Amino acid sequence: MFEVKLVTTDEDRERAFELRKEVFVKEQGVPLSLELDEYDETATHFLVNEGENSIATARLREVEPKVGKVERVCVLNNYRGKRLGALIMEAVEQYAKKAAFEKLKLNAQSYAIPFYEKLDYTVTSPEFMDAGIPHRAMEKKI
Repeated sequence: MFEVKLVTTDEDRERAFELRKEVFVKEQGVPLSLELDEYDETATHFLVNEGENSIATARLREVEPKVGKVERVCVLNNYRGKRLGALIMEAVEQYAKKAAFEKLKLNAQSYAIPFYEKLDYTVTSPEFMDAGIPHRAMEKKI
């Protein structure tokens, strides 16, 4: 059984960071100095757990009044294809609505654009490089 939870403890925040290091730093080669940043302390973090194991994470931060940015969405390799990305995005969107956000933005890795399009996000930029990986900006009114 998969459970999405809001990160409220330092221990859970560290679990989120470990997931991001596994996926973005080890798997995708993003430098650690770019992966962990100044926004981690103030962003709202989410975890997907299966029992005691944390297997997916995302973060949300306000970038403009009533506009949130979804970042650092990742799922451990062994758990991909189980709709956990959609599960965590649904939780982020529900939280954002309760927080009175009207729009969500994100920078999707280009290969993930179809995933976000299925969740009704629209591409809003040409392709650009971030940490050596092609991305496109996307957004959705909520």
